Amino acid sequence: MDKTPLLIFDFDGVIVDGMNEYWWSSREACLRLLNNRHSSADLPKEVPIAFKQIRPCIQHGWEMVLLAAELLRPDSSLKVQGTQMFISNYSFFHKEALKFWGWEPNQLQTALDEVRENAIQQNQSHWLNLHKPFPHVVQRLKKLPAENVAYAVLTTKGTEFTKKLMQSFDLAPQMIYGHESGSKSKVLSSLSKQTQLLGFVEDRRKTLEKIISTKGLTSLPCYLATWGYLKPGDTKALPEGIRLLNSENFSSPLARWP
Repeated sequence: MDKTPLLIFDFDGVIVDGMNEYWWSSREACLRLLNNRHSSADLPKEVPIAFKQIRPCIQHGWEMVLLAAELLRPDSSLKVQGTQMFISNYSFFHKEALKFWGWEPNQLQTALDEVRENAIQQNQSHWLNLHKPFPHVVQRLKKLPAENVAYAVLTTKGTEFTKKLMQSFDLAPQMIYGHESGSKSKVLSSLSKQTQLLGFVEDRRKTLEKIISTKGLTSLPCYLATWGYLKPGDTKALPEGIRLLNSENFSSPLARWP
């Protein structure tokens, strides 16, 4: 077992604000899948308010492509019933949308990854600049070695994309686990058998709830990052095992974390 304690961090919404890139890439992937059946003018270049509001519900990148398509469809549940109703019944509506479009999650994820790969090849600096790292997080991560703590990144984004972004932020995690590595609970379970885990920092409450209910991870300190993509009510009545982590707490020494 590795003797260096390890902190695990989610990426999107914890280390980086990538909302502009999420929409740009999702929009491009959606239009390509529709094979010019719709004009690019049918989807705005600016990030739609509904996309921002629904983004906290999203667990996997491919769901963003599906969301872009639903914003395009005039008779979609999102358009007909509104954003709040869509959020309240997200699991049902996104399955309904998959059925309507006849798409598979892997197909959507591949389309999204291909858009990102092409963007990096054609104009990497433009793609990188669509992401805005949270300054206080970058600064704090750089201080962890002084506390004899290593850190890793666990994300549903592709590993290579995450690696390029971390390099652009001048950050060097011990390891990056992308969607290719499997579910977050699976990766954390494996890591817990290899090293001492000090905690997992994530901005999606449902993900943390799943982790604390996973056998072998029930005692893992889980932190809900308040600066991330949270839904209204996410910070209320948290179950035992999930702790709120705000910017001030996060910037303090680990011994002072809640």
